[in-house]
Amino acid sequence: MARILDPKDPYFIDNPARVKAIQKAMHANDIDVYLGSRIRTLSWVIDAFCPWRSYIVIPAEGLPTVFTFIIDAIRLADETWLDEDHVRAYAPMGGMDQIAAVADFIKDDLGLTKGRLGYEDGMSTYTAEGNLSHYEYSRFSEALPGFTFVNSHELIDELSIIKDQGTINRFRTASLIVDEGHKAARAALENGGYKGMTEAVIAGIAALAMRKAGSVSEWNFAGLNEISTGYRTGLGACTPPTNKVIQAGDPLMLDFHAMFQLALGDHSHNYLINPATKRQRWHADNFVALVQLVLDNYRAGTTPAELAQIMMDCAESRGCADFTVPGCEHGIGLFGDEWRIGGRNDGPMPYWTDPDHVYQENEMVVCAMQYACPAEGIGFRYENDILILKDGCEFMSKYPLAIEEIG
Repeated sequence: MARILDPKDPYFIDNPARVKAIQKAMHANDIDVYLGSRIRTLSWVIDAFCPWRSYIVIPAEGLPTVFTFIIDAIRLADETWLDEDHVRAYAPMGGMDQIAAVADFIKDDLGLTKGRLGYEDGMSTYTAEGNLSHYEYSRFSEALPGFTFVNSHELIDELSIIKDQGTINRFRTASLIVDEGHKAARAALENGGYKGMTEAVIAGIAALAMRKAGSVSEWNFAGLNEISTGYRTGLGACTPPTNKVIQAGDPLMLDFHAMFQLALGDHSHNYLINPATKRQRWHADNFVALVQLVLDNYRAGTTPAELAQIMMDCAESRGCADFTVPGCEHGIGLFGDEWRIGGRNDGPMPYWTDPDHVYQENEMVVCAMQYACPAEGIGFRYENDILILKDGCEFMSKYPLAIEEIG
């Protein structure tokens, strides 16, 4: 049974209006039918968790139809706002495979045999983007010989860049859920609780607290909750938890993730496990100052390059530029939309963020900053969902910015 959309719900998203906006953009770009394959597109349009390889066909008029693996189709139909006639299954049987199911729908149900077909292609730094593969593109081209295939993902990217109120409210809740994970982790670590505890265990303690607070997933593609202790904190920004035991004198980085109605909470907090050295404290104070400076400078009208320059100038003045990664953020949206900033692919390096992208009010990013000194076995990470405002920003996790010494 399809989910009923309720405009009075604080997390309400007007998905039919999103479809009409896509169709308006299709008309402006002479696209007769749109074939979406990315997770971000599916999440933004159908507003339901879609983990299996799936496709969405958006006609010039009327409702879209989503195609997913047969074992998940009934569940998906129950959770999306689309009715069951617009959620279909594919399966490894004659005439029911992905290519046949989608191509036959376009030809038979939509009555289209030629025209311009928008599809999604490109490049990403993370695995689960969902761009059409070369094999899929070749097979769809063979099955739909009358169509000209046009890479059209920017239609979705430009429409989704500014967040509506329901989406913003979802991110606020997801971020507060992450804070509950940090509270539980701190309580478990303090007063000697860290002794004998592994990275994996503290990740689980936080995950349970976040699930109790309403999270349904740790969502992140880089290892769910990311934890590093000791020398591992200086290894970079991908630290899936291991069975390494937390030790006295260690730096400790906790990067927790939550998902609430497809909105992704993301916040990192750092500690020094006593006894901390003066050198560790120097590194920690540098990092906190850099993060605070960047947060103070987010606002509509600034650019990624300007923020990075402000940060690096400060790092130079403090003598820690060699330890500071020269970037401040990555993109964020509903599940699957987690990398490139901005809507257009017109920067100096295709499919990377345009450093001169001008932030707009109600755009969102993750403030993501990395400080790493592998030679000294220490590093820190800060991540927090940021809502860009006219004269500043709202950072959605409210967990205090500090690097505490605990033990």
